[in-house]
Formats: sequence, C-alpha cells, structure tokens
Amino acid sequence: MDPRMRNNLGGSSSPYLRQHADNPVHWQQWGEEAMEWARERNVPILLSIGYSACHWCHVMAHESFENDEIAAVMNANFVCVKVDREERPDIDAVYMNATVAMTGQGGWPMTCFLTPDGSPFYCGTYYPPTPRGGMPSFTQLLEAIVDTFTNRRDEVDNAAQSIVTELQHASGGIPYGGAPIDAELLNAAGRSILGDEDVPRGGFGGAPKFPPSALLEGLLRQYERTGSGEILGGIERTAEAMARGGIYDQLGGGFSRYSVDAEWVVPHFEKMLYDNALLLRFYAHWARRTGSDLATRVTEETARFLLSDLLTENGCFASALDADTDGVEGLTYVWTPTQLVEILGAEDGQWASELFRVTDTGTFEEGASVLQLLRDPDDWSRWQTICDALRAVRAQRPQPGRDDKVVTAWNGLTVTALTEAGLALDRPDWITAAAECAGALLDLHLVDGHLR
Repeated sequence: MDPRMRNNLGGSSSPYLRQHADNPVHWQQWGEEAMEWARERNVPILLSIGYSACHWCHVMAHESFENDEIAAVMNANFVCVKVDREERPDIDAVYMNATVAMTGQGGWPMTCFLTPDGSPFYCGTYYPPTPRGGMPSFTQLLEAIVDTFTNRRDEVDNAAQSIVTELQHASGGIPYGGAPIDAELLNAAGRSILGDEDVPRGGFGGAPKFPPSALLEGLLRQYERTGSGEILGGIERTAEAMARGGIYDQLGGGFSRYSVDAEWVVPHFEKMLYDNALLLRFYAHWARRTGSDLATRVTEETARFLLSDLLTENGCFASALDADTDGVEGLTYVWTPTQLVEILGAEDGQWASELFRVTDTGTFEEGASVLQLLRDPDDWSRWQTICDALRAVRAQRPQPGRDDKVVTAWNGLTVTALTEAGLALDRPDWITAAAECAGALLDLHLVDGHLR
C-alpha cells in the first residue's frame, strides 16, 4: 500500500496537526510531496487550515473529519492537506486572500480546493455535515467539486489561473495617496472611527465583535495630542464595555478572542497570546494617561494571566488556550446561581450572582452564565474572598488545552506590552519577565551573529 494512503500528522511538531492525527482522513502535511501525489492521481487538493484553539475548527473536525463515511469520500477523491495557520502564516495568508476574494469574508476553519499545482479554484470556511441555513452539506460540496474537476477541468484551470493572476496583482502593495499625515488628516480619521462606534454598547460595528486594540491605541494617541473629550469618551465606552463583559475573564484575567454578540457578553472562549499582549499594552497606556482604576485592575490581571497561564519553561509565552474543554465550549468558565450558592453560601452566593449577572435563565447554554461585572462591588475585600473561592473551584474543573507553540512575533508583542505596562504601573517584575523572554528569543534565533 502507498505509505501516503494514511494519516501522516502524528509526527508533526504542531499541536493543531496532532489533534487530527487520529482522524480517518489521510491527512498530509503541506509540501511538494503532497502536490506530487495529487498530480500522480490527477485529483484536487483539499486544503484545511485552522489552529488548535479554534472552536469551529473543533466542530468541523468532530462532525466531518472524524466521520468514517465523509473521510472515505475525502480519501477517494482528494489529496487532503492540513495546515496550522500559526505555524505557516505564509500559506494561511495566500489562501485567506483567495477565500476573501471569492466569498467576501474569511475565517477558520478555512476550506480550500486547489489544482494539483496549488492554485485555488473554490474556497470557503466551515461546512456542516448536513444542509443547514442555506449551506450545502460538506459531502454535497465534495461531490460537486469532484464532478466539476472531472467533467469541466478547463473551467477549473481557467478559474484558478484567473484567481492567481488577481492575487498577484493585488499583492503589489498599498498605493500611496499622497495626502500629508498632518493634524487635519488625523482629526478626520478620529471622526471617521467614532462615526462607526456602537455608542450604547461599546465597540465598532455589530456582532461578532473583536477587541479593537489598534483602533483604541490610535484614539488614545489622538486624545493625548488633542485632549478631546469626545475621543476620550469613545475610548472609555469601548474599553469599559470589554473589561466588564463576558469577553473578559472576570476571575482569571485575560480576554477571549471575540464576542459572538454585540453586548460583549458571550465570547468564543479561546484566549490568544497576541490579543492579550495588544490589550495589555492598551489598558496600561489608558491607566498611565488617565489613572483609571478599571484600567489599572485590568492591566494587573491580564499581566498575571500571561505570566501564570501562558508562560513556558524557557521564559517565552505559549500561543493560546483552547476554546473548548473536553469538547465542550466554555465548560471551564460558566456558572449557575445554584453553583454559586453551593460554593459561597446563600448570602454571598446571591450577592455574587447579582454582581456577576448569573441568572436562572443564563446567558450561555443550558442555563449557565458567563461572568460579567457591570458595576464595581461595594465591598472589595468581600469580593476578593469570593473570587478566591471561585478560582479554587474552577481550578478543579477540566481545563482547556494549551498550545505551547512559541510564535516569535507574538512573543515580541508580549515583550513590548510587559515592558511598557511595567513602566506604566511601576512593576519591575513584568519588565524582568519581558527581558527573559527577549533573551530566550535572541538565544534561539541569533546564531554566530546571524539571524537564523
């Protein structure tokens, strides 16, 4: 039997690829060997791109890639290739551009169908195992792709060439408009950003909402330059809504990837290093500029999260915590009023339920609630005791998996964030941690004076 007719992910260095090593799909790793096999068989490549902490990647894996019947269709008609977007951002960027160009949107898992030379001719993201919400089932899609590739090959090749040509043209860079970067342009940019603000709920645009760390940093610079109360108001509305909502871990610190709703209540629970590094830096700058107690607390708790949950043995930082625990999203993090009373007693349990917005109907699934803190407690000592008790119980629950992959760029963001936060809040221990991480990265990448 051809040794390629099996799943070849078991020896990968990527945690994401190893998550799929037991799939009945004959997954291959990206490379010329996979493309050569596609040319030999004269079949398309099915490229699936994701990352280990991605909730919908897990969903599609459970629904389709672990299904023997669907896997048989994949194996018979495609060379199936798995890519970790965090391990190979270069590959991810190419096919994400193709996916956005074809569909107008992107995301993970990303599902791309390629000619044997790697040119994309059809791209999408998640597909369900049965038709749903106007989407075809994954099997229906596979059958349609096979039929098109087999019977209308000229159309496939022409489409692929057209897409490649367009992507090559688009990669020529961003044209320079010639407008000077002056106070007038910066003021116009600030007005434009605030024009998209969701004033009642914070953030910009509608659901899903991602933490707009770069926009907030830019607005904060604009406030520092102009002293505009309007700009500061926009900053504070979004920063406070995120920090008080369910997207922020009210017990453990740190931010989830994004909120599925416009109110910042229910997150997808994966915690990414780069998100938290960028947000740590912003909240530290906000605390330094305004003295906000909320900004100071969020800075301290987010730094603690990075140093306790993502720090690796070599002094660098792991990529992410998973969205799911034992295959269940949010299992580690959500609560019911009954649980709070059982842990804290009737009086403190009721008080905590009111502050955390833990209700009988719940804000998440099956009557459970994601913790929010829409107002400060009137007794911080009591509050701290309650949080300590809940953290201890939560630590005994099953915990989300950690992707220990060290991404240099994300660690660079973390070095910057910890250094600037340490300076802003007078925390030399954070600066020491940043220096140790930077030293480990330099030791790894600089060899005989040359960048590896």
